[in-house]
Parts: sequence; C-alpha cells; structure tokens
Amino acid sequence: MSRLGRLSLRARLTLAATVMVAVGLAIGGVLLVVALDRALLDALDEAARRQGEDIAALVESDRLPDPLPSYGAAVVQVVDEQGRVLASTPGGDRLTSIVDDADLAAIRDGDAVRLDGARLGQPEPLRVVGVETDPPGDPHIVLVAVSLEEQRRSVQFAKIGVTAGGVVVTAALAVLSWLVVVRALRPVDRLRAGADEITGTGATRRLPVPAGDDELSRLAVTLNDMLSRLDNAAERQRAFVADAAHELRSPIAALRTELEVALAHPDAVDPHDTAREALQEVARMGRLVDDLLVLAHLDNPRPQRREEDVDLHEIVAAIAEGVRDTRVPVTVSAGGAAVTHGHRDSLTRVVRNLIDNAVRHAASRVAVEVRRDGASVRVAVDDDGAGVPPADRERIFERFTRLDDARDRDAGGSGLGLAIVREIVRAHGGTIVVEDAAPGARFVVSLPAAAAPERAAVRPADRTG
Repeated sequence: MSRLGRLSLRARLTLAATVMVAVGLAIGGVLLVVALDRALLDALDEAARRQGEDIAALVESDRLPDPLPSYGAAVVQVVDEQGRVLASTPGGDRLTSIVDDADLAAIRDGDAVRLDGARLGQPEPLRVVGVETDPPGDPHIVLVAVSLEEQRRSVQFAKIGVTAGGVVVTAALAVLSWLVVVRALRPVDRLRAGADEITGTGATRRLPVPAGDDELSRLAVTLNDMLSRLDNAAERQRAFVADAAHELRSPIAALRTELEVALAHPDAVDPHDTAREALQEVARMGRLVDDLLVLAHLDNPRPQRREEDVDLHEIVAAIAEGVRDTRVPVTVSAGGAAVTHGHRDSLTRVVRNLIDNAVRHAASRVAVEVRRDGASVRVAVDDDGAGVPPADRERIFERFTRLDDARDRDAGGSGLGLAIVREIVRAHGGTIVVEDAAPGARFVVSLPAAAAPERAAVRPADRTG
C-alpha cells in the first residue's frame, strides 16, 4: 500500500481500471471455458447415446450382429445383466466389460463415466455412456465409449484464445485508460499551474475554467469565487490598516507637537494645559484602539461570547441617564420589556454608539423608542439634526466614514462607531436601517426576540437623561 501511495494519480487510476478489467476478463474467460467444456461433453454424450440407441434397436429386434457395426473411433459393447459381453465392435474387448461393476452401476443410473484410454490401448481418455435395452427374457445394456481427444483439444484452444485475447484486451484498455485519464486530468494541471502563478501580492489573478459543465469546471468556478472573496477581504484589510494608520497619525502628531512646544518653550507653556491636552490626545488614541480591537474581534468568524437574555430597555435607560451633554435631552419610551438573546457588552456598545451619534448630530433633542414587535425587538434612535441623505445611508456604516468633512475630528468621532454597530447587529442576526425622522435621522435596529417568556415588570413610560 505504501508503494501504491507513491504512485501518481494517473498511475493509480489506470492501475485500478486495468485490474478491474483484468479480473472481469479472467472471470468471463473461466466461465466461457467451463461452459464450452460442458457443452462439448453434452454433445459428445448425446452422439454416443444415439449410437447406443441404434445398437439397442438391433438387440430388441433380436438381430444383434457380431461383431457390432463400427461407428468411427467409438467402442461399443453389449453387456447382459451379469456383466458378460455379448457383442463388441472390432476394437473392443470381447471377453471383459470395458468398465468395472461400480462404473457399470453408475452408467445404469444414467451417468457418464470417464475411462482411462490405456484400458483399450488409446492415448486419450474415454467417456462411456450406456443405453439400456430390454430384449425378451434378459435385460441388456449397450456401452458406448468415445474418445475425449477432440473435446480436450477444443477446450485447450479455447483456453489459449481466451488467455491471449484477455491479455491483448487488458493491455489495450490499460493504454486507453492512461490516455483518457491524462486527458481528463489535463484541466487539473492547468488549475495547478494557475494556482502557482497566484502570488498574493495584490495582483488579481483567476484560475482557468475548463470548457464544459462538469465537476472540474464547477470546481474552478468555486475556487475563483473563493479567490474573489479573499481578494475583497485582503483589500478591505489593507484599506482598514491604511485608515487606522492615518487615524492614529493625527493624535500622535498632535501629542508630539504639544510635547515639543513644551520642551522648546518651557517658560511660555503652562504644564497643566500641556498635560491636559496630551491626555485628551491619549484618550482619543485609546478610544480609537478600543474600536479597532472591537472590529478585529467581530471579524473573527467564530467569536467566543457568553450570551444571555438581555433586556434592551434596561440598557437604553442606563445609557440615557449617563449622557453628559446637557444641551440635548434624551427621551426614552418603552412598551414593556424588550428581551433578546446575545452578548450584553456588545449590545450595550450598540446602544451607546447610536445614542452618542444622535447626541453629536442633534440640534435640540434625542428620542429613543424600545419595544417588542412580534418575533423581534426594535430600538429606534431619533435626532433632529441635519439627517442623512438617501445616497449616503449605506456608506455611513463603512469604516472611517464621516459625512461632515468640515467638522472637528473630536466632535465627529473616528468614523468607526456605526461600523461597529452594524457588525454587532449582524453577528446577532439582526438588521439596522436609516430612515427620515422629519427632521433629522432615525436609526432602527431589529433583533430576534428571546425565546424565553417576557418579564412582566412595569417600566416607566418616559425617562429623561
């Protein structure tokens, strides 16, 4: 098996096909030779019995000649019930039966027996059959012995022909199988060569698709689709790394400037102001790094999360109470418990990012609605700001996207908050859309409701933070 495993796929397929054909031809050849042997023996027995019937007719008509008429190379004897020879052909024994008592009993039962040719001075074995006759007063049996030389010669020729033909057919089929396998695997070689040319350096390459609609062509199409997805993922990763580096460059540059100014002009700079501004830049970098880590965790195809039943109304109420921007009140309305199943910290981040985004863009108010809607729970966050143009309602969920390019970066955020929201919502099997709030924008999150029964605790209808 180890040697077989070192063979190429072409060789293994060809060997398997050749072995199967050789076994089939061998079985067929054996059956053919056996059938031919049986048919020749039956024909020989039938001819001998017809000769015996002719002699039996002479015995029954009491016209038995002596010697008996000759039928070619056949030897015929007429034997009585006591085993005495009554008549024989010229080549037979006129004194002793050509078969012994045991064989004679078998012949009387209708069987044919094999006889050594030396018994009658012949080089080839004989086959003896019998025909019983019943002349008046004394039953006799006619023994007919025929040579097996022609039958054996025919079977031998058949064996030689079957063996030679099997070898030729097997060899021809082995060659044909090799050619077919080589042709069938040629697209695989092209696929392998195409895969060798794909270096992953950024150039978009695809595998050649074989002609037709067979398994190999479908495999090539599937692999090309996979390569497209990998290219897209790599492109997103490169863009993500470039954007992250760009975003980190700004606070690092600002922090470096503050420190260089403080070192160059220590008498003209207040150390407390420098430390406060440096701390703001460090905090900004910390928030950005935290968001990047969250996105990296969400990009994991199998994130390890401890999930539980979460009441979104509790999360919304707690976050609304913690809003520090006193110019924009946050109003929360709920119609009872809105329970979903998921990761509490991730869902908390969804609500916090949506409320922070609404507060940042609102003119005077932010309204949050939490309720259960059939088999889902719904969180809607409204603000009365400038709103989101329809053409940008999908783009704002892309990473590092800001619609207001003129605003200050500290006020506008890093452009990762809504991207994190969408990734978390999708990971929980939900959806998020942007609608008009007339004026302003409404962000609507829908999540599957938890299978557990709703808690019946009564919630306040409105709360202001």
